[in-house]
Amino acid sequence: MKIEHLAIWTRDLEKMKDFYLEFFDLKANEKYHNPQKNFSSYFLFFPSGARIELMHRPEFAEFLQNQEKGIGLAHFAISVGSKEKVDELTELLRSRNYTIYGEPRTTGDGYYESVILDPEGNQIEITV
Repeated sequence: MKIEHLAIWTRDLEKMKDFYLEFFDLKANEKYHNPQKNFSSYFLFFPSGARIELMHRPEFAEFLQNQEKGIGLAHFAISVGSKEKVDELTELLRSRNYTIYGEPRTTGDGYYESVILDPEGNQIEITV
């Protein structure tokens, strides 16, 4: 078994898509839109085959705007392959004014990681 994809509700679908494509070596499908449900989404593809689905509905975006913290998913991790790449990507994101939630470090369970926030505050662990 494997996780096939992770889905994230977004307030700004295009901004979130652009963020993930710019920093995480992903490709996107064409935007899907269902006018009956007023639902739009993109699937973003990692070279490994794993995917992230970004989803948007205006009424959910309004609900999300009023939430201080998400409920459920705490974070997800993206492996970049080396400590050097963790450090480089963390510094690149810092230089672009993204929030570094946790500086690069080796955790108690042996991971080398940093934690950043995407444009809507989702925590992403950048790992080896």
